Amino acid sequence: MATSQIETVNTGADKAKLAAVVALVVAAIAGFYLLSKQGALVQWAALLVGLGAAVAVFLMSEWGRQFVAFARDAWREVKKVVWPTRKETLQMTGYVFAFVVIMALFLWFTDKTLEWVLYDLILGWRK
Repeated sequence: MATSQIETVNTGADKAKLAAVVALVVAAIAGFYLLSKQGALVQWAALLVGLGAAVAVFLMSEWGRQFVAFARDAWREVKKVVWPTRKETLQMTGYVFAFVVIMALFLWFTDKTLEWVLYDLILGWRK
């Protein structure tokens, strides 16, 4: 019987990096609001520099490296997809619209029929 082992790396350095990411994001947001008297350009610069630093620290952590590997694999899979042609896309969109119209008419007809049966024939409310 084969057992699968999942190895996770959760070092103190990685935890410190993630704590630094959170601190940088909080500092960037706080800087944005605290620098409101300096002008919009300074505010946005502080926010973007802080968030950029947070992203850089995150990408140096193990979770960041795993995220980058996942993103590469996802992009590789997207490249393998065979996308429909313009003609196929327009045909399928037409089919969907036609189905929606037919379904709307069916539901309207069903609603009016039930309304007629219940209110006019059974209850006699509309005379």
